[in-house]
Order: sequence, then structure tokens, then C-alpha cells
Amino acid sequence: MTKPKVKEVNAQTGEEIIRDATAQEIALYEAEQAFEASKQAEATAKAAQRQALLTRLGITEEEARILLGGN
Repeated sequence: MTKPKVKEVNAQTGEEIIRDATAQEIALYEAEQAFEASKQAEATAKAAQRQALLTRLGITEEEARILLGGN
């Protein structure tokens, strides 16, 4: 596996430097990716639960909003 690269740009001069990522940067990136994946999995699970409830009640999402007074 090749080591990830980091692009740094000097805001004053516009100079770009591309360097190897540090172990800390790699760990932070991986932690962020895992967090985003867990948020997506949670959202998918909630959507499935919501759909299962609507199916069990035999109503559509729009009908549920009307019943609950939502827009």
C-alpha cells in the first residue's frame, strides 16, 4: 500500500507542497471515515425501521405526516 499524500498550500505565496501523511493524519482520516460510515448505517437503519412501521400500519409516509400534523 502506498502512503497517502497531503497537499499543503501556502496562502500567501500559493506554493504547493505534497508530502507523505503522518501516522496521526492517517489515523484521523480513518477515524473520520469510520464515523461517517457509522452515521450512514444509523440513518439507513432508521429509514428501514420507519418504513417497516409504515408498512405494518398500512399507510404511506405522506399519510403519516398528515396524521401527525406535519407538513
